[in-house]
Amino acid sequence: MDISRLKPLSPISWTLPRAEGEERAPIVLFGSRELLETMDNKVLEQIANVAALPGLVGSAMTMPDAHWGYGFPIGGVAAFDAEAGGIISAGGVGFDISCGIRCLRTDLTLSGLAPLMERLAETLFRTIPAGVGEEGDIRLSPKELDVVLLNGAEWAVREGYGSSEDLQYVEEHGRVSGADPSCVSDLAKKRQRGEMGTLGSGNHYLEVQVVERIHDEDAARAFGLREGQILVSIHCGSRGLGHQVGTDYLVKLAKAAGRLGIRLPDRELACAPILSPEGQQYLGAMNSAINCALANRQILAHLTRKVFGAITPDARLETLFDVSHNTCKLERHRVQGRVRGLYIHRKGATRAFGPGHPALPARYREAGQPVIIGGSMGTGSYILAGNAEERNPAFASASHGAGRAMSRAQALKRWQGRQLVDELRGKGILVRTRSMRGAAEEAPGAYKDVDLVAEATEQAGLARRVAFLRPKACIKG
Repeated sequence: MDISRLKPLSPISWTLPRAEGEERAPIVLFGSRELLETMDNKVLEQIANVAALPGLVGSAMTMPDAHWGYGFPIGGVAAFDAEAGGIISAGGVGFDISCGIRCLRTDLTLSGLAPLMERLAETLFRTIPAGVGEEGDIRLSPKELDVVLLNGAEWAVREGYGSSEDLQYVEEHGRVSGADPSCVSDLAKKRQRGEMGTLGSGNHYLEVQVVERIHDEDAARAFGLREGQILVSIHCGSRGLGHQVGTDYLVKLAKAAGRLGIRLPDRELACAPILSPEGQQYLGAMNSAINCALANRQILAHLTRKVFGAITPDARLETLFDVSHNTCKLERHRVQGRVRGLYIHRKGATRAFGPGHPALPARYREAGQPVIIGGSMGTGSYILAGNAEERNPAFASASHGAGRAMSRAQALKRWQGRQLVDELRGKGILVRTRSMRGAAEEAPGAYKDVDLVAEATEQAGLARRVAFLRPKACIKG
């Protein structure tokens, strides 16, 4: 990114000044100079387009891990007021609706598990369905799938996948309201019937990790974390259903924008007023996809527990937290001294409620919400804690990952999958994948420095670092 075009607001935040006569909201880009210089200029172009959309409240923002996406940049955050003509955009949510991370806390230590790691990785790989179009053992009729889309992880628990205690530590207690399965196309439902309880491909993964470093002792204690402890992170979303919902509504919302005379700065930002029929239909479909993803991660957590139980029978795996990345949520935020209901688009960004927020489980209410920044399979990840809203300048949002530094095509030219997997093994990281090409695309060097992203996230007030996690085994499609 050409940062000579930007004006610094602080050492960790920047803005793009408006040209004379330009009508758009302000722009804020969070990140260090070093991080912004790694970003494509397309990020700046895309967030400027977002800032020109109707009904935007405050600034259009990018997180420190931002990179180019479809419509919104990945790492883009924007708030819209429905009562002021605010819009909802499928490009502001993404195709992988409710992609997120379920983090499981165990009572195991690396020293105790290390002799079993090879067997554990192999058993997880054989048990967890992963890969493009991969299906699992669960087959759902259209009527059964509608129940999933309405009830999310609550449905999964009722079906015997985990316990009700899990739901205390899942965003929206595992079920978002406002889902309307009738707004989801038959094709989307057909794509999902065999994909419940599957991991997918691309940057999705199941990773066995060790807590290598504690940054905040008080928050770590509240989250039940300690050095040497084994965690498991499951990163996936709504699979084929979510992707089809995004595809379907790009067309419908584009038609609505044309019908209503909304000028789109980019056709990828197809949108409609939130209160329009098309806006409400997309919300019903999107919330259905969120529930699909929450149920999917609940099933995967159950399968993970079964594997651990077979190898370490006395192991305890508890849900630390589950939070989504690609959503549009109605939340209440204080703006200029007044609390308003706002629809927060977070594309490649995560919710990060602070201490005292009533939506948080009692265990975390003093520390703030666990925020998970997923890194690459060869570097590491972070658990952070949300800050109070007066400290967070981004509507309680934070970074969601390391963020790509180069495209998949560029990564394929630079790395070979088999060689990469062997190199990671030499570093004590076991990778099991169904696609060596996919492994090359997800090479650690294709991502930003996760340490810089987490540090910038903290410096910007978005969330504070609690623990650093080092990968020990990674399962990919």
